[in-house]
Amino acid sequence: MINVVVIWALIALFILQPGIAHDGAETGVKLFATALLPYLLPYIILTQWLLKLPVSKNSSPAWMRYLKAYTLGSFGGFPVGAVTVSEMKRSGQLSRYESSLLLAACHAPGPMFIVGFVGLELFGNSMSGWKLLIAIHVANIIFFLFVLRLMSSQRAKNDGPPSTPVFTPSKAPLLDAFKESSSIIILVATTVVFFSSLGSVLTNVIQAAASVEMGIVKTVVLAIFEMTSGVQSATQHFYGQPIFPYLIAAILSINGLSIHMQVFVIARAAELSLKPYVIGRIWSVLTVPVFLYILL
Repeated sequence: MINVVVIWALIALFILQPGIAHDGAETGVKLFATALLPYLLPYIILTQWLLKLPVSKNSSPAWMRYLKAYTLGSFGGFPVGAVTVSEMKRSGQLSRYESSLLLAACHAPGPMFIVGFVGLELFGNSMSGWKLLIAIHVANIIFFLFVLRLMSSQRAKNDGPPSTPVFTPSKAPLLDAFKESSSIIILVATTVVFFSSLGSVLTNVIQAAASVEMGIVKTVVLAIFEMTSGVQSATQHFYGQPIFPYLIAAILSINGLSIHMQVFVIARAAELSLKPYVIGRIWSVLTVPVFLYILL
């Protein structure tokens, strides 16, 4: 009943504010086309191609499979980590328990996005982007090591070693990689455009209903719904202030509902638990700004 009420309320808002909804959707399309697609698509195709190649689940020790998941998943941008872990689970390289824990650890923005977009375009220099990237991965690696420890101590209590693959190995890995990548890109585009539009509408409603500073409201609301829009709003309203780099780090750690929805869809399709992922996001929000402060 609550879901139905919320949906109808949002429909009414979009009908009553078509111009705001249109502007928000247009912003989402531009963000996807200029800030996400060029950085995300090539890596997703290559990652999918690599994961489609036939592998033996017993060809490497467990820690090497975990390292493979982290390397591929954490350096490709959102939601490549979820895609990587889910694909390795389906191929039998990881168990359901291992995949659920690694889903939380293998989650980070891509280096090209952080260094190229955030570093050069927002911070004004690539070095600041590299420091932010290091802060993100320091937090992730600490969490990753905790996950490794947890998996080694509880493996016997859970679903055991990785299961035998239940699917036929791909005969055309590159073609299948393009096919899978297109569905992922469509998912990313859909969530970015929808949540950008929704964030714009709700920002306008909150501003009209309460006497609050527009910059703060817009940045907070957009950061909750769509990370890249939140980052751009923070740049527009807080650029040059001492808090600016740490605010950007916090927004990138929050990720936004757009990215979370992408991960949830991919994880649910692979029947993975989302509890470790939620814990990992809380950890990132608390630690990444602190590590960036130390580095700066």
